[in-house]
Amino acid sequence: MVNSRDDLDLMPASGSNTDPVEWRIATAQVAYPDAVAEMEARAGAIAAGEAPELVWLLEHPPLYTSGTSGHDTDLLDARFPLFQTGRGGQLTYHGPGQRVVYLMLDLKRRRPDVRAYVATLEALIIRTLAAFNVKGERREDRVGVWVARPDKGPGHEDKIAAIGVRLKRWVSLHGIAINVEPDLSHFNAIVPCGIADPRYGVTSLVDLGHLATMEDVDVALRQAFEELFGPAATRTTDLVG
Repeated sequence: MVNSRDDLDLMPASGSNTDPVEWRIATAQVAYPDAVAEMEARAGAIAAGEAPELVWLLEHPPLYTSGTSGHDTDLLDARFPLFQTGRGGQLTYHGPGQRVVYLMLDLKRRRPDVRAYVATLEALIIRTLAAFNVKGERREDRVGVWVARPDKGPGHEDKIAAIGVRLKRWVSLHGIAINVEPDLSHFNAIVPCGIADPRYGVTSLVDLGHLATMEDVDVALRQAFEELFGPAATRTTDLVG
């Protein structure tokens, strides 16, 4: 398959959008309802001009989420809590060892183009993976970032990162999830993103033989983010959880 979408950066253009984006790293697992409540509140404050944009890096306890296109039949085993969420996409898993990145960015001031935003999130993941010599690729018919696995058979590919976004008054919510070292067996209880084709599985950096720490991934993420979106200012906090 050919990657036909170009990297579309959302660099700040002018005015207040040149301020650094707040870059927050949670040091404890964050419960999903608390994360959603925080995102909703922050997105509203950003839209009202009362708070700066935020990128929030965290881990969740084991859970499943279902997006606006989710189907009940894609939950094969209710071993962990399932949350309905307003993001796009279908069922996915979140848990320890997975770097979840929630981005609350004002696209109205940057570029009010959902397709461009999703393409830039793909580029963010691909550049982050490249720091570990992993070739992540886009697929026109499948959202997320994929890794070719010829060792598993002809045409086999594994998903290493998921994307799910929502907009509220042109402020983004939700974002991306990169598999660093999660328990991949937890994905067996769902049909990930509605894809049941046995040629397509799930992988992680550690599964691919890269012993990267979460801190290593965070450094690569920040570098890639600043290349695509502009400067970020760090603040580390537990926040909620």
